Amino acid sequence: MQVQNSAGYSPSENRIINGQQALTSQKEPLYIVDGVLFKSQQFAKINPNDIKDVKVIKDGNATALYGSKAVNGVILLSTKNEIYKNRTEKEITALLNKSALISSEDLNNEEYDSFVENAFESPNFTPLSTFSIDVDNASYTNIRRFINNGQKVPKDAVRVEEMVNFFKYNYTQPKNKDPFSITTELSDSPWNTKNQILKIGLQGKDIPTTDLPASNLVFLIDVSGSMSTANKLPLLKQSMKILVNELRSKDKVAIVVYASAAGLVLPPTAGDEKKTIIDAFENLSAGGSTAGGAGIELAYKIATENFIKNGNNRVIIATDGDFNVGLSSDADMETLIEQKRKTGVFLTCLGYGMGNYKDSKMETLADKGNGNYAYIDNIQEANRFLGKEFKGSMFAIAKDVKIQIEFNPKQVKAYRLIGYENRKLRPEDFKNDAIDAGELGSNHTVTALYEIIPVGTKSNYIGIEPDVLKYTKVKDNSVNFSDELATIKFRYKKPDGDKSIEMVHVIPSKAISLESATENFKFSAAVAWFGLKLRGSNLIVKKSSDEIAALAKQGLSNDPDGYKAEFIRLVTAEKLLN
Repeated sequence: MQVQNSAGYSPSENRIINGQQALTSQKEPLYIVDGVLFKSQQFAKINPNDIKDVKVIKDGNATALYGSKAVNGVILLSTKNEIYKNRTEKEITALLNKSALISSEDLNNEEYDSFVENAFESPNFTPLSTFSIDVDNASYTNIRRFINNGQKVPKDAVRVEEMVNFFKYNYTQPKNKDPFSITTELSDSPWNTKNQILKIGLQGKDIPTTDLPASNLVFLIDVSGSMSTANKLPLLKQSMKILVNELRSKDKVAIVVYASAAGLVLPPTAGDEKKTIIDAFENLSAGGSTAGGAGIELAYKIATENFIKNGNNRVIIATDGDFNVGLSSDADMETLIEQKRKTGVFLTCLGYGMGNYKDSKMETLADKGNGNYAYIDNIQEANRFLGKEFKGSMFAIAKDVKIQIEFNPKQVKAYRLIGYENRKLRPEDFKNDAIDAGELGSNHTVTALYEIIPVGTKSNYIGIEPDVLKYTKVKDNSVNFSDELATIKFRYKKPDGDKSIEMVHVIPSKAISLESATENFKFSAAVAWFGLKLRGSNLIVKKSSDEIAALAKQGLSNDPDGYKAEFIRLVTAEKLLN
């Protein structure tokens, strides 16, 4: 197939297709809809009800068909009635804006857990900071949805760590037997100039696809009445086609649905029987109430009956989170999913829709079920999470990953963890292997940021410090560790293991200027800054969108898919909403 313009020209480096200049750079894939080249912003607005088929073409096949512009692959989409074929730019814009009206639903029924942002703490009184890693990024795509729809972002929808971890950072691959490498960097805070930011980066080992274990996947699909709108079940069906494209003959797939009751619609089927699997998805329709608890029970039953030893055993829940029959409270769901975690089956939660979206339930399921959580706001995001990042999303290389950092009071007056409010652990939880923590996938990156007030710095964020208590005073010793900022420890288990392995890393007290910091540092700090602004944080001085965008632009070079450029656009768009 060749993409042509209305005059019949074939693709070239400077082509114009249906009157549209080919502005797509090599930093993202080509998006082609009904033979028309789309920009990424246009592609994201396509109504899922209009989609007939989605294909992803990669590597040599893509460049053979579409030339060097397709070096990052092609997403080929056709609509049911070739809606966009031979359309002008103006006509396409009008059609997309019309289809986007599905996004005007009432948001009053959406549910988000509230939390208070982390405060500054003194290492003299709270020497240890302990938390679970978080590879979820649902908060970022949900925020993107609000901004793209011209709506104010709810404060409690913003989880800063999920925003930061949406993006890939250029960390080095691990060089030893450990499943991830550790990178740290200390530089100036862009929002409080007297303070510093410590960045901690983990890079998961990239396992070649051929070396990945066989998968036993059970899809648990919500087909209740609340899933009938275009950005729910119709988008879900198209999303699943992308994931099915990644499956191999040694993989097995089953499909369980739930509405008023739960049922098995596809028994375990080999991954290369793609038509059979896709047809099963296509035949799904929405109606009834939501027996979420019964669906979870059945999905885990199928997964455990077909358990692959040393394999990738996973339940994938796709829903708007609106469980309203049977086990429905967050506490009940938490208890159920904690029980199911003991089966050794991992969990992926995919959130869809708006209007009655239950973010709080989705996050509870993922956090308590050895899982991860993504919000699919459009077919473009489905391709990112279920296609490009399939290995990282679906194959865990380490589980129960915990971080504990001890700050040196000779260097640090106070510190605070940015984000991770609902992932914090007690100090004693660090060595307790019974305590659940986050999972790391193949080639995944995880980034955590601490804001530090150096010793000798006056700060309005610290009240009058109490005297050191008689029985908790630490005796001075001959070693002052003056060249160390902190010591950081990591604990993790192998995917099929029960005993933790510990790693230790000393962070030197050596800060560099923000100007000299890496692009990873600058961009991650910019994303965190934007998240803190959206949350209305009282702990940041500067709140300029222009300054946030300017810092993000300094970290743009490692942007193969254009997501960082999109972030800068969102910062600018959010500014215009206020």
